[in-house]
Amino acid sequence: MKYKGVIFDLDGVICFTDELHYLAWKALADRLNIYFDREINQRMRGVSRMDSLNILLEKSDVEYSEVQKEAFAAEKNAIYADSLRKMSEKDVSDDVRQTLKTLREKGVKIALGSSSKNAQAILERIGLEEMFDAVSDGNGLEKFKPDPEVFLKAAEKLGLEPKDCLVVEDAVAGIDAGVAGGFATAGIGPAAGYDKAGYKIEKVSDILKISDL
Repeated sequence: MKYKGVIFDLDGVICFTDELHYLAWKALADRLNIYFDREINQRMRGVSRMDSLNILLEKSDVEYSEVQKEAFAAEKNAIYADSLRKMSEKDVSDDVRQTLKTLREKGVKIALGSSSKNAQAILERIGLEEMFDAVSDGNGLEKFKPDPEVFLKAAEKLGLEPKDCLVVEDAVAGIDAGVAGGFATAGIGPAAGYDKAGYKIEKVSDILKISDL
């Protein structure tokens, strides 16, 4: 097989916590009396927490210190983390679960490549922690998507070269990160219409139809 490993983004690919993120950011924006809507929220897809906060603060008339920004980011994450307690195995589709199972049966290594610092907790909540051979997440990252660091670390943990891995992403920033790191990429959701995505898929199981895999 051409690809010995598949690296999945988490949010928007394995499961969907977009709404939880949106509600958490909206709660913070409302408290700070800053305008925030779903269009602004879309710009946060695939980027780091602090970069997302800076996007939110673009609508603010107040200049905040870095210490205040760190506190705001922590406040948002606390709201989001509390909402994660409601997640369960029901938040993973049969399509995703069966695809992971099939990949393992084929001997393909599986990794998670997510900017989220809550990735491990989410995997545990949705019952998929045993399905991944490696997890590369926001904890310990120095650079975030579109920088390829998260995917390069995932490949390293799998013991594979980037050229031997397929990255599955729903965000443009994620596709850019995969391309920058020398990975093959498959775009799903919003990223399926991105011209840099090597493969364009409608559902996760479509990667099983890729002849190279």
